[in-house]
Amino acid sequence: MPLFGVHESIAGGFDQAVFQAASKGFKTLQIFSKNSNRWSAKPIPTEIAEKFRGSLQKAGIVNPIIHDSYLINAASPNEELRAKSVNALVDELNRADLLGISGVVMHPGAYTTGTEESGLRLVADSLDQAFREAANSARILLETTAGQGTCLGARFEHLARIIDLSNYPERLGVCLDTCHIFAAGYEFRTEETYEKMMTEFDTVIGIDRLKAIHLNDSVKGCGSRVDRHAAIGYGAIGKETFGFLVNDPRLAGLPMILETPKGEVEIDGKTEDWDDVNLRTLRSLVRV
Repeated sequence: MPLFGVHESIAGGFDQAVFQAASKGFKTLQIFSKNSNRWSAKPIPTEIAEKFRGSLQKAGIVNPIIHDSYLINAASPNEELRAKSVNALVDELNRADLLGISGVVMHPGAYTTGTEESGLRLVADSLDQAFREAANSARILLETTAGQGTCLGARFEHLARIIDLSNYPERLGVCLDTCHIFAAGYEFRTEETYEKMMTEFDTVIGIDRLKAIHLNDSVKGCGSRVDRHAAIGYGAIGKETFGFLVNDPRLAGLPMILETPKGEVEIDGKTEDWDDVNLRTLRSLVRV
């Protein structure tokens, strides 16, 4: 069975996020290490970090990842904002190291008043600064994006360029988001187009760079550039497409994280939790 996971809130505690994911049947998870809409946060006490690590072992959760703050913009030409972004990245890497988490997912950012190339160079420079200050083993996983406005990451070439420009390529990986690449214009809803997309990824970036996957259906169509997630099989990508991913031997062992809508839904007259529904759908697609 693939390593299916889910994004969980740490509002009740880091360890409770782990047990919540495990109680639903997930084997991995993604969390925010702090409030995603604030620059600063209190340090994580050592005893809390140790409790979190222990909860991973107790619950059988492996390969957890962190998603960084939404405020971070490593591509910004605004020096003050970029400096704050670098500091925030250093904090995210240090928090990941303390929690025993190896990967921090990060959107490359938006170049705003700059240019695409200047933005890519600024991202690489920002990452290099962060890696120099956070001299630990945690990686940054550059996430593919839907390409809204001046956001970088909508093309595989963007991520490849950042990695190529960085002085620390060994600390960079990629997180592929299915909703985002679809919205960015990558068509992969047939076996032929899926294989074409994966071949392109391998050629441009390298399959060995792929360290995590966000499994999200898309509310909008291919090439819409709209980042709006839908439950698996309830969007424009369609349920069958996810079968290509969950049965791809090249992706075996990678965290496959749901970032789909939360809450309850009524199906066939029965009220269910969306996470349970999505996990059941994904499991049904796995060929034994």
